[in-house]
Amino acid sequence: MKSLKVLLAVAFCFAVAGCVKKPKIPMMKDADVLHENLDHLTQVIIYDVFTPPVASRIYGYTSLAAYEAMRHADPKYASITAQLRGFKAMPEPEKGKLYNFTLAATKAFFTVAHKVTFSIDTLKKYEDKVFAMYQDNLDTATFSRSMAFGDSIGKVMLVRAAKDNYPQTRGKPRFLGSQENGKWRPTAPDYLDGVEFCWGTMHTFAIDTSTQFKLPPPPPFSEDRTSEYFRQNVEVYEQSKNLTDEQIKIARFWDDNPFVIQHNGHMMFVNKKITPGGHWIGITAIACKKTNADAVKTAQAYALTSIALFDAFIAGWQVKYDTKYIRPVTVINDKIDQKWLPMLQTPPFPEYPSGHSDISAASAVMLTHLFGDNFEYDDTSDLRYIGMQRHFKSFMQASDETSISRFYGGIHYRNSVNAGAAQGKEIGEYIWNKLKLQK
Repeated sequence: MKSLKVLLAVAFCFAVAGCVKKPKIPMMKDADVLHENLDHLTQVIIYDVFTPPVASRIYGYTSLAAYEAMRHADPKYASITAQLRGFKAMPEPEKGKLYNFTLAATKAFFTVAHKVTFSIDTLKKYEDKVFAMYQDNLDTATFSRSMAFGDSIGKVMLVRAAKDNYPQTRGKPRFLGSQENGKWRPTAPDYLDGVEFCWGTMHTFAIDTSTQFKLPPPPPFSEDRTSEYFRQNVEVYEQSKNLTDEQIKIARFWDDNPFVIQHNGHMMFVNKKITPGGHWIGITAIACKKTNADAVKTAQAYALTSIALFDAFIAGWQVKYDTKYIRPVTVINDKIDQKWLPMLQTPPFPEYPSGHSDISAASAVMLTHLFGDNFEYDDTSDLRYIGMQRHFKSFMQASDETSISRFYGGIHYRNSVNAGAAQGKEIGEYIWNKLKLQK
């Protein structure tokens, strides 16, 4: 009898427990979901060690996918891809049907991300948690409909990605430069091959061609020690010997080299950090959060910054491999100081123009149009990677500092950072003026 009572009591407890509802997963704010999506993608880009140009492509397609779904939450926002080059018309939501467009934007984002990155298992762990949150809070029909809509946008985005010439740039022969006077060749101390030497052949998003924004040629090679060619090397060398503490901080803060090889005797190890584009994506996040931008404005800001990054990389890389200009370390080691090395590690590609200057100026133009000319902020984008942050009174001030940082770091001539910044500003303004952002 006692055993029967115990069994009945246990059965009753299980029955009661089965009737207790499991608490729902709390919903995140819509804009916060988009920020988290981008942040997790950045971590994968760092882990997979994508080159800066390739990283800009990843940010571009994923951010555009998210925006094209998210914009339907506010009818006044226009399609961006409809105004870009080579994109098919994006799917539209069914009229009269209920959607969660943040969920759709997230699904579109990750549909693309899975195909343009390597470490998708890492993304999927985060992604599953986000989808579980929506599944817990939406009715089944709305959840399924939103997921299907986002997936359809992502798949259309991937059609364009498959035809942007990226596959053709993979598996090319090594680019080892030239022994011709004044031309780039692999640089000390690691003498790596030239990176992404076909990037100028990529199909741009908004600008017409990679050669649309011309730059004057850099100073021609000369044996004359009074020539502009030689004097620019002396300037880099002398600056490196007289850097102030502030100039050193500026150079380190904007280094953004995703693959820094460090040497300790016979030991060699690598530090991974955000790419230059990832830094400006981080600044975009800061601006959105500071202004409490809603999810649609946030998606738009990420998309526009990504377009500027992508097109500026293509235009800048076209000039780099057209000119194949020599790096300061090569000339200085040959003609001035055999043992000299710059403060920053010289990136493995030609010198002219400065890519940092180019993409930073283009991004800063877009963000200035979106958030204002005198936008004051603390740049904490690099805080978790290098433990540094800096304060800026505007995006253009940050861009200007990015540009000169490459000269302080000893890896660019002053003329080249100025040329890159000029090209980037032209590209940014062209893109902004071309796009109709509201209906």
